[in-house]
Amino acid sequence: MSTHEAAQAYLDRIVADGIVGAVGVVEDAEGTVCLAAGRMSVDGPPMPTDAIMRIQSMTKAVTAVAALRLVEAGRLNLDDPVSRWLPELAAPRVVRTPRSDLDDTVALARPIAVRDLLAHTAGHGIAEGTPYHDGQVAAGVAAGPEPVDMDADAWLERLADLPLFHQPGEGWLYHHGAMLAGILIGRLTGRSFGDHLTDDVFAPLGMVDSGFWAHDPTRLPAAYRIEDDGPVEIEPAGAGYYASDPGFLVDHGELVSTASDYLRFARMLRDGGLSDEVRYLSQASVAALTSDQVPEVAKTGDSFGPDIWKGGSWGFGVYVEDAGRYGWSGGLGTDFAVDPTSGRITILLTQAEMGPATWGAITGFREVGAG
Repeated sequence: MSTHEAAQAYLDRIVADGIVGAVGVVEDAEGTVCLAAGRMSVDGPPMPTDAIMRIQSMTKAVTAVAALRLVEAGRLNLDDPVSRWLPELAAPRVVRTPRSDLDDTVALARPIAVRDLLAHTAGHGIAEGTPYHDGQVAAGVAAGPEPVDMDADAWLERLADLPLFHQPGEGWLYHHGAMLAGILIGRLTGRSFGDHLTDDVFAPLGMVDSGFWAHDPTRLPAAYRIEDDGPVEIEPAGAGYYASDPGFLVDHGELVSTASDYLRFARMLRDGGLSDEVRYLSQASVAALTSDQVPEVAKTGDSFGPDIWKGGSWGFGVYVEDAGRYGWSGGLGTDFAVDPTSGRITILLTQAEMGPATWGAITGFREVGAG
């Protein structure tokens, strides 16, 4: 069985096991194939290969590339204090210990730098089971499966009212740094982050279906939570938050994209910054993005537990395995992985909320047909 036949068989199997629909890409020595299985919704039409998917945290790699492009243009420096564009974060307090109450704080040791946002070492992020997290929930800025529901400036104002969970560079908290980076880029460029991405990332790379909402909602599948007794719809096909402009600034939001669009993005990274043989990003920037950017002192595991550092680390927007493969997933069952040694790329896009079954589907697809 060829790699591509194995990939189709795998998609068919995960659909039979309860994933409503999926699109998968494999690019390897045999060539490139984009495949689909299942349906747009439980009773809907077949899943097309050009379905527009909610890619959630796969947005982080795109944000990192946008930031590095501005660094290359001389408009941004990784060591710049973010307060230049985000004055709300000029002088935050820091909780004294991870379990301290929000009024038990110390002074900021050094300013938050741009690199802290991309490396998730800025001091804001996911830290469940702590008073800090409780404060995020109360303020409406905690991470969760639901999309952002307020304007970016209002969201930042609420987040900035909270102390940092750790000193910049001394801990690793997932998620919020990328959202802050999107707001920063919007303010730096003087327009929405979405407009900047369209002109500086999507158009040059040929990502025609990517954005903060679907330009063709008829290609937007339903989203599901997979429970023991079957899938439970959490957002309908062709409707909901990502089907149209939400009506407020979403510089802190997450993208929709297609398998073919994201393949062009992943291929650019694999090819050292070249897109269709044209230099888009420098090799140095690609190397920075795909190498360990987290200081050893910061590898505390407060977001995902210490096991995240066993076998890999975090670059700028991607997880980098010790063996060299890199990529990242999204909370609605999406994933990309690039092996720079073999040149192999895999992309799996479901719309099933992350859980044991979905994560199993992702990890299996990364290896399908790999030998």
